Amino acid sequence: MCPCNYSAIELKILNVALPLSLRHNCKKTAVICVFLFNNAILGLWTHNNSSKLNKLEQTQTFMMNFGPQHPASHGVLRFVLQLEGEYIRHADANIGFLHRGTEKLIEQRTYLKSLPYFDRLDYVSMMSQEHAYCLAIENLLGSSTFTSFFVQVRALFDELTRLMNHFLGISTHSLDVGNMSPAFWAFEERERLMEFYERVSGARMHAAFYRPNDLDWTGLNYQFFIDLLFFLNNTYKSITEMFVILATNNIWRSRLVRIGVVDNAQVPLFAASGVVSRSAGFKKDLRILKTSTYSYYWFLKLRSFLGKMGDCYDRFIIRIREMLESVFIIYQIISNLLVVFESTTALPFWYNTESYVSATFTKSQFNKKSTSMEALITHFKHYSEGIKVPAGLVYQSVEAPKGEFGVSLISDGSSKPFRCKIRTPAYHHLQFMSSQIRGHFFADMITILGSQDIVFGEVIRQ
Repeated sequence: MCPCNYSAIELKILNVALPLSLRHNCKKTAVICVFLFNNAILGLWTHNNSSKLNKLEQTQTFMMNFGPQHPASHGVLRFVLQLEGEYIRHADANIGFLHRGTEKLIEQRTYLKSLPYFDRLDYVSMMSQEHAYCLAIENLLGSSTFTSFFVQVRALFDELTRLMNHFLGISTHSLDVGNMSPAFWAFEERERLMEFYERVSGARMHAAFYRPNDLDWTGLNYQFFIDLLFFLNNTYKSITEMFVILATNNIWRSRLVRIGVVDNAQVPLFAASGVVSRSAGFKKDLRILKTSTYSYYWFLKLRSFLGKMGDCYDRFIIRIREMLESVFIIYQIISNLLVVFESTTALPFWYNTESYVSATFTKSQFNKKSTSMEALITHFKHYSEGIKVPAGLVYQSVEAPKGEFGVSLISDGSSKPFRCKIRTPAYHHLQFMSSQIRGHFFADMITILGSQDIVFGEVIRQ
């Protein structure tokens, strides 16, 4: 800057104090001018002062451990956070606090005895994981079917499991953010859903209900489906009340809108699936894709929902819509099944089942195990030695409530799987949590973690 507006006397004074190398001729005036911001003349700041100013401009960061003791860390998650004030500059997820050895335990047991381990991975959506394992075994046996009665019952319980998962996911998410009301509706509905689990399997959570090429029919009767219809009428009201009290809450919206945005390009890079991928507008739902459909879903009318922003609020809305869609799907399946069920017998075709049951899994007749020695021996050998599955490699996945849950099985022709590798959605969603929460407030990290709906039983499974 040239001080051409200064008076001639001021410029001459500056000229005396300035070395010749710093002078220059100004075209506007006849006198020699100097730069006002020259450090030697004005002394506005020195090199030492500038370093002090830079130190003032920089905020000191510090490291903080979040979890695994914190109640909002979903059990055994530990985040090592680099905080700048309340902003998160960097986050490292540590997940090695839960050692279960599920995959190796499965490889040491027969196929049927390995089934209960899948209930204990994601202990919020149990039967969906059993379904993937049974489909993988059926694929190895070459006995897959899409239209049988037991397949329809599987689809029914998959949607009941989806309701259980989303009830818990939305209610605990709202508790993390600070809203307590939805938890009362959600846990009441979950108790009723667990009663249906208990009626068909005897267990409220870890059902072990599905079987390869079959399921346990003893708890299913006409009254079961009638009670289920009454439940669906009531749960529709509870879902609506949860949605209204949250969607009309300004605090809830301000804590979720534009928080934890997932980009559409990130979804395939991080192998995201389920609600997380669909919130970013990525069209992937294994139930309706032609290349990956399974069970009875191809013959049902269902919709899958996409988000626009990819933020936490989109994920909340999609889960609410999926719950309502699950109710609609269960209505369709019950209308098909009530035709074959009667009020007095468990199954009218108990003794002459359909031809879909594979010869490998032909069971001894239910009423002869206590009267026939041969039937009892067959039953004992079937459940103690296991069934030899043909050698091969298969990967089978289902659309679990949290995303794509897959099972890879390698069979060597024996009654035990040679290798079992499980693909869980929460493990992949944790991968981009670090990039997703960077730049947010510390309080927003709880919101993002709750919207991911992560259960650590399925994350740490080795």
